[in-house]
Amino acid sequence: MVDWQTLIDEPAVIAAAVLALGLVIGYLVGRLNKELLTASGVPEAVEGTPFERTAQSIGTSTVEIVARLSSWFIYGIAVLTAIHIAQLLDTNAFWLRVTEFIPQVFIAVLVLILGFIIADKSELLVSEYLRGVKLPEVSVIPKVVKYSVLYVAFIIALGQIGVHVIALMVLLTVYAAGIVLVGAFAFKDFLVSSAAGIYLLLNQPYSIGDEVRIGDQSGIVQEVDLFVTKIEDDSEEYIVPNRKVLEDGVVRMRE
Repeated sequence: MVDWQTLIDEPAVIAAAVLALGLVIGYLVGRLNKELLTASGVPEAVEGTPFERTAQSIGTSTVEIVARLSSWFIYGIAVLTAIHIAQLLDTNAFWLRVTEFIPQVFIAVLVLILGFIIADKSELLVSEYLRGVKLPEVSVIPKVVKYSVLYVAFIIALGQIGVHVIALMVLLTVYAAGIVLVGAFAFKDFLVSSAAGIYLLLNQPYSIGDEVRIGDQSGIVQEVDLFVTKIEDDSEEYIVPNRKVLEDGVVRMRE
C-alpha cells in the first residue's frame, strides 16, 4: 500500500510540485502584465521608438517582450528552487554560481537591447543615405545591415553568459562571405551603375540643363548622381541608371 505521507515528503515530489506551480504562476503573471501594460497605454507610448520598430520587425512588441521576461523570471526562480529542494547539485556551489551568473545575464540583456537600438538606427541611416538611389536592389541593403548588427549583438550576448560562440563565429564568417558573393551577383547592376556614374561625373559628357537622348528616352537633364541620371520631358521624368547611359550611349541635342 502506498504511503502517501512519505511520498509527499520526498524532495523530488516537492520539487516537481514547486516547478509546476512556478510554471502556472509565471504564465499567469505574464498574461496579467501584458494586459496591464496594454491597458495603461504602453503600446501607444513606445510606438515609433527604435526598440519597438525592431521588435515589430521580428514579429513581437515591447509589451510582449516585457511580459515574457516577467514570465521567464518566475520560471527561472521556480527551476532554481526545485533544483535546490531536490538537492540535485551541491547547494553552496550552485548558489555561488547563480550569483555570479546574474550579472552576466544582465550584461547580456543590456547588449541585446543596445543591439536592437543600434540595428534600428543603422537601418534608418542607411535608408536615408540611399534614399535618392532609384535602383530596386538597394532596398534590401538596410535590412542586411540591420540583421547583421543584431547577429553580432546576439553573439556578444551569448559570449557574456558563457556560451561557446566559436561555431557562431564560424557561421558569421560564412554569412559575411555569402553576403559578399551574393551581393556581388545581386548588385552587379548597382556596382556597374556606380562605376559608370564615377566616369560620367569625371568626364561630364553632359550637364544639368542639356537636352539629351538616352536610348528611347529624351529630355532635359535634371540631375546626375553616382547611380542615375534624371531627365525630364514635359510632364514625365525618366530615371536612367548610369550603366544604361554607357550601354546605349547618349546623344546631346543642339539647338
